[in-house]
Amino acid sequence: MARERLITTESTGPAEDGVNFALRPQRLCEMVGQRAVIEKLEIAITAARERGEPLEHVLLDGPPGLGKTTLAHVIANEMGGRKPQITSGPAIAKQGELMAMLTNFDTGDLLFIDEVHRLPKIVEEFLYPAMEDFRVDFTIEGGLSGRMMNFALKRFTLIGATTRAGLLSGAMRDRFGHHLHLDFYSTEDLVTILRRSAGLLKVEYEPDALLDVAARSRGTPRVANRLLMRVRDYAQVRADGVLTRAVADDALEIQQVDALGLDELDRAFLGALIRVYSGGPAGIEALAATMGQERDTLEDVVEPYLLQIGFVIRTRQGRQATQAAYEHLGIPFTPPTDPVTGEQPSLF
Repeated sequence: MARERLITTESTGPAEDGVNFALRPQRLCEMVGQRAVIEKLEIAITAARERGEPLEHVLLDGPPGLGKTTLAHVIANEMGGRKPQITSGPAIAKQGELMAMLTNFDTGDLLFIDEVHRLPKIVEEFLYPAMEDFRVDFTIEGGLSGRMMNFALKRFTLIGATTRAGLLSGAMRDRFGHHLHLDFYSTEDLVTILRRSAGLLKVEYEPDALLDVAARSRGTPRVANRLLMRVRDYAQVRADGVLTRAVADDALEIQQVDALGLDELDRAFLGALIRVYSGGPAGIEALAATMGQERDTLEDVVEPYLLQIGFVIRTRQGRQATQAAYEHLGIPFTPPTDPVTGEQPSLF
C-alpha cells in the first residue's frame, strides 16, 4: 500500500473532513485571503439580498484544498443560512437523481456540485434549462408509453466547483453568472489562518512556529491545518504541549516535509529527472516508468507545485529541472547544452 502523503491537497477522509468543518469560517468577514474573490462575492450577495432575489449561479475553480467547499457554506450563510445540498459530478449518474433534488428546492436554496466538470454529458445537458429558465423536461414512465413532462422549478442557486476549469464545456461555463478563481495563499495569509485554527484547537504556540508551518504548507489551507495537527501531536508528546519553531522543525522533519513543503515523492521526481535524465528534458511517461508511479499521479499531484515554485519547466521535449531544483537538492548545476551546437539552448 502506498504511503499516505501528508502534504497532499486532497482530503484524506471523513475524519479530516470533520476537523476541517469545525475550523471553517462561517461568514465572509471571517475569510482570510482571496481578497478579489471575497470582494466580488460581497457585492453580489449584498445586491441579491437587497433585491430579495436568489444569488446568480457561481462557479469556483482552483486547485484542491483552497476552500471551494468552505466558500459554498459561507455563501449559504450569507444568503440566509440555508444549508446547501451537497453532491459531486461523478455521484450523479442519471437525470432522475438530480430531478429529485431540484423539485424539492424552495426559492433561494443552494445546490453545491463538486468536480462539476465530471458530470455525465446527459446530466449536464439536463441542467442547462434548469439553470437558465428554472424549468426541466423529464420523461416519466418508461418504454413506448413514456411521456415528456415540463416541470417548473423554484429559483435556486447552483454553486459549481472544479479543479480543472478547462475541462468544463463552454455551454456549462456560460450559464454561471459569477466565475471566481481561487489562487494559492500567501505565507502571511496562512499564518493568519493557522492562528485561528490554533485558537480553536487550543494549541499553545509561539508565533515563529506558525510561520514555519505556513511556509511548508504549499499555499494551501487544508495542508496548513493538517501540518498544524501533526506538530500539535508532536508538541504534546515531546515538548510539554508548547509549539515552538524548534518543535515544529523537528515534527516536520519526522514527517519528511522539508522547508519548502516538498516530501519524498516530490524529491524523488526531481531526483529522477536530474540524476537519471541529466536534468531533462524527459517525457512524463519515462519519468513515471523510472519512478514506478502512475502518469496521472505525477501530472495531477506532484508537478503542479513544482511548476508553481519554479523547480520544473515544461518544454516541447518534456520536463526539465531548473537551477533552483539542483540547489535545493544540493546537486551541482551544469547548464544544459545543445547536442549539435554545444551551446546552451534558449527557453524561448
